[in-house]
Amino acid sequence: MKSKKAVVIIAFGILCIAILIKLLNKDLWDVNEELLKEEVLSIGHSVETINLLDITPFEWDVVYSFKPYTPKDYIYETVGYKWDRISETVNEGMNQIVFLKDGKVVCYLYGYPENNGYGISFESENNKDAGHILSVKDDLKFQIERSNYLVYLRN
Repeated sequence: MKSKKAVVIIAFGILCIAILIKLLNKDLWDVNEELLKEEVLSIGHSVETINLLDITPFEWDVVYSFKPYTPKDYIYETVGYKWDRISETVNEGMNQIVFLKDGKVVCYLYGYPENNGYGISFESENNKDAGHILSVKDDLKFQIERSNYLVYLRN
């Protein structure tokens, strides 16, 4: 009887450790989105414009901004990379921003700026049907707009 209890306790312990490891082991794109949010929200109130490279605390070479309602499969096809935690935007005004480095997702911003505390909006000459693309070689100067507790970056 004691051995069965020991096995149950050990199994429960292993399960708890596995859950804890999963919670602590966030994906790179989630970690970088949190770092980006910190950078954007720390921009001084006297600053009116900023270079996107100056506030991205990770390396990237291309960033995509997808229009609302863009299907996941189209996003995967466009960026050439499929990852497991992407959502389709379901309304106007939502962000769907994907930063890539060497063809891999390094930051993913999704949702309403009001919920995230910040938003990024850009247009570019280099675009696809469902969105816009910027590279580190483009003009990355963004205007900073503040509204209540939100910070918006717009080019």
